Amino acid sequence: MPFGDFFGYGLAKVVKFETTFFSNPEGRSFNCNIPMPFKSGAKVLIINESDKAIGLLFFDIDFVKLNNFPTGAMYFHAFWKRQKTSALGSDYEFLPQLKGKGRYLGVNMGINAGKHYENTWWGEGEVKMFIDNDQKFPTWNGTGAEDYIGTAWGLGQYTNLYQGATVANDSAKQYAFYRFHVKDEIIFRENFRASIQQIGGGERDLVRKLIKNNHPLKPVTVQWEGGFRRLLDNPKSIFDEDFPSGWVNFYRVDDYASTAYFYLDKPVSSLAGLASLEERIK
Repeated sequence: MPFGDFFGYGLAKVVKFETTFFSNPEGRSFNCNIPMPFKSGAKVLIINESDKAIGLLFFDIDFVKLNNFPTGAMYFHAFWKRQKTSALGSDYEFLPQLKGKGRYLGVNMGINAGKHYENTWWGEGEVKMFIDNDQKFPTWNGTGAEDYIGTAWGLGQYTNLYQGATVANDSAKQYAFYRFHVKDEIIFRENFRASIQQIGGGERDLVRKLIKNNHPLKPVTVQWEGGFRRLLDNPKSIFDEDFPSGWVNFYRVDDYASTAYFYLDKPVSSLAGLASLEERIK
């Protein structure tokens, strides 16, 4: 996976921060302390895929030699994904279906929110975790992107041990955040997958304007002083004369990139048909 994404730098923006798994004390280093057990051997590959020569590369890899694989220990994995566009109304799946026993550790995510959506908010989508044969409805369901990382009503820059936002640029429409499940363990015994809805929100008149300008969106709900109304069955009603003036949530399409971290009871080199590193560099 990309070097910076692994170490928690969303959108390739390097900032000072410290989390429970990663740190960058002065804004110029890449540190990870996630335990990565191995049975018979381990190898670290850093591959320069750019067209520039790198003259100096300094690193420390610390390990404890174990005579036996610890009882109950699992293999650490990280999964990177980039999705620039998608079908309207589809969720962004940042961790495809896993099979086996394991533990979901968390995710860092970067969003280039489409500027054509103007001053609407991108992060109304719910984070969903489908655990152990969940089908239509997930065991774990959130209420919005900023809620998932412990804040609310928009997103500012902050960094804490388990959640934070390293980038929150409203003018550039760029956001990067992370959430790690340490105190609130997410355990699965058969299978697991995780996604976030691509849903934003804005005031009624602005949403009407965006629809008239043919920007990709579909109204989902409206909330106003008189209550809450679902719109999926009749999204065109937003143009009715008696449609209330309020906050309209709507499906949208943005540019997402993410790195999900997890343990699994067996090593996996690729997910969802995506090539492993060795296959990709050939």
